[in-house]
Amino acid sequence: MQAAEVVIVTGVSGAGKSQAIKCLEDIGFFCIDNLPTTLIPTFVRLYTQTEHTTARVALVIDVREREFLTPLSDILKTLRTEGHTAKILFLDASNEVLARRFSESRRPHPLAAGRSALVGIEIERRMLARLREEADLIIDTSALTIHDLKRFLVQAFVVKRSAAKIGISLVSFGYKYGLPFDADLVFDTRFLPSPHFIDDLRPLTGRDPQIGEFLIRASVTKPYLERLTTLLDFVTPLCEEEGRAYLTIALGCTGGHHRSVFFAEQLAGHFREGGYPVNVRHRDIDRS
Repeated sequence: MQAAEVVIVTGVSGAGKSQAIKCLEDIGFFCIDNLPTTLIPTFVRLYTQTEHTTARVALVIDVREREFLTPLSDILKTLRTEGHTAKILFLDASNEVLARRFSESRRPHPLAAGRSALVGIEIERRMLARLREEADLIIDTSALTIHDLKRFLVQAFVVKRSAAKIGISLVSFGYKYGLPFDADLVFDTRFLPSPHFIDDLRPLTGRDPQIGEFLIRASVTKPYLERLTTLLDFVTPLCEEEGRAYLTIALGCTGGHHRSVFFAEQLAGHFREGGYPVNVRHRDIDRS
């Protein structure tokens, strides 16, 4: 019997589980939608006893199986005891985005029971809170296209598989648009001088060299960046030792155009130099 790599795909309704499972299938996973959780160990045993081109399995679980929360932790322990790797991939999105997706699709939320989608979303969040805490990788799809999602999954399950180190995801964002749902660590850059108030710099972003030159001139920028990299160099290996597949680091400023973008790019360069697989996403850079 060969050891399998099992990924449980779950998350809130409307966050993109169906799209995620298609992406995982494209990168080599054998995928099953809504297999009852009690059958997971039996299925994995049978699957690995027969000859297949891949030992990578992705299984979708959602709120249609309402009793899955309690036994799932025990099921994952069983799989790991039998020599398989088992991880939870949790898809999330903001309430506003989820409600809009349900409205655009003209489909009711599965837990709304005739009420608004937001009511169903809140009920579902309470049901999934414990599972979200146990997830190995959380992806906030609020601002992602299907291509962005596939890049994330490739980074997590293809690049990371061949790499010796934990995958690093860096997200810049604007506080006025809310915190990223998938952030493990959040750092504030709003105390730095803002290029927004300089007419020539306002249309630019933190990826432009003029913004970097402006920020570096501030006395606090270099010390903050140095202390931040020192902290992350300490924390990242600890997360890796814990067996985590991914670490999502969010950098925030007011609008998500200048300071947070600059810091995300600086940290991306630092981690790449350290040999880490890195993904960078500037969530709010195109918002006005």
